[in-house]
Order: sequence, then structure tokens, then C-alpha cells
Amino acid sequence: MKLTWYGHSAFRIETADAKILIDPYLIGNPSWTGGWEGPAEGVTHVLLTHGHSDHVSGALEVLGKSGAMLVANFEICMYLVGKGVNDKKINPGNIGGTVDCGGFTTTLVQALHSSSFPGDNGQNTYLGNPGGLVLHFPEDKTLYHMGDTDIFSDMALINELHEPKIGIVPIGDRFTMGGAVAALACRRFFDFDTVIPSHFGTFPIIDQTAEKFVAGMDGSDVKVALPKIGETITL
Repeated sequence: MKLTWYGHSAFRIETADAKILIDPYLIGNPSWTGGWEGPAEGVTHVLLTHGHSDHVSGALEVLGKSGAMLVANFEICMYLVGKGVNDKKINPGNIGGTVDCGGFTTTLVQALHSSSFPGDNGQNTYLGNPGGLVLHFPEDKTLYHMGDTDIFSDMALINELHEPKIGIVPIGDRFTMGGAVAALACRRFFDFDTVIPSHFGTFPIIDQTAEKFVAGMDGSDVKVALPKIGETITL
């Protein structure tokens, strides 16, 4: 499995059977200035954790160019269909459900956050419950992208049910759990082999580095991977 970070919570996951973009914040992302066209090349699936613009902006363009399958909750799928996404290329689900994506499955799990997309005159469009995404691959380790969330005790059930070995973890504070709490979540509730921190350094009002998270993981057996923005690593 190959993983590329585009800043914030945007990741490209490549396996033998799929090329996946998760939360492709590729337009308006202060951390990523490389455009959306390159990350969209060959993409087979676009997965969205929730409807905030710092997770969705870029999805329309990627879906339009690639013809990829959209996997998200029902509200996000239908909202994007209304914006021009092909209604034959959506694969909706909701919390607790597992979606067959062809070559892998995605289970939508709880996240403690909110979900909407900004519109005119300060009005927001509600876009369903936020979630995390658990990706099961037949020949690769299970990956859990937590989305935007705080710590919650039912993370223990997610681990029991899915046994994820790769975790993508929000650590930036203010809008998600901070680094110390995120490290506690990883150590208390999961048996990860590798964790990749996300949702930091993008805006001035969230934590700028992963230092608190790295310090909180010190002494554990879990590898903390810190790819540079745009760098591809092998997991």
C-alpha cells in the first residue's frame, strides 16, 4: 500500500486494485499548491468523511475528471449529485454500514464532529452525520481514517470489530482532538502498527506541528509516520 499526504486530511491510498482519494481538499488548501489534476490521475474512488469545505473542496473536480466512484453518507452523495456528480457513480452509506467498493470495503463509523457545507449569506447546508472510514483490503492492512473527531470510548469497539493496523488521526486541536488526546486514543483503544497524524498546520488557529502527538506516542511500539506534503510512502 502506498500513501500520499496532500496536507490537512487529504490522502491518496494506492493498492493493487484501487486508487483512492480521501477528503480531497485540493482547492483552497493553504498546505497544498500543486493543483487537483495530479492527485486525481487514475483515481477510482473518492471517499468523504463529512461535508465541511476543508474536506470536500476539490471533490467535484476530481470526480468529474476521473469518473471515480463517490463513497460518502447519503446526504453528501445527494448534495454532490445536485452539483453535477453522476448519480450512477455514487455509493452511499451511513454510520455502521459497510459499502462494497469493488476490491475493498468501506465501513462508516462514528466521529464526534459536525457536517455542513457553506452557502450564500452565511447559510450552511446540513450534510448528515460526520464519520470515520474503515477500509478493508483483501491483501493489505486495514486502514482507519478517523475523519474529524474527539476521543470517544467506542473507539474500543471499532478496534474490536475491525482491528485496523494503520491509523490516520486528527491532532490539530480546536476543531478536533489535540495531539496529546489523540495519542491517548491511539494507545488506549487501538493496536496500530503505524499512525499518520493529520489536520494540523493548515490554518494559524490549529496546532502547527505534530510535536504533541509525537511526544504522546513516545515509548509505544507504534510507528509514527510523518510524510512531507506531496510525499508518497509505502506502508
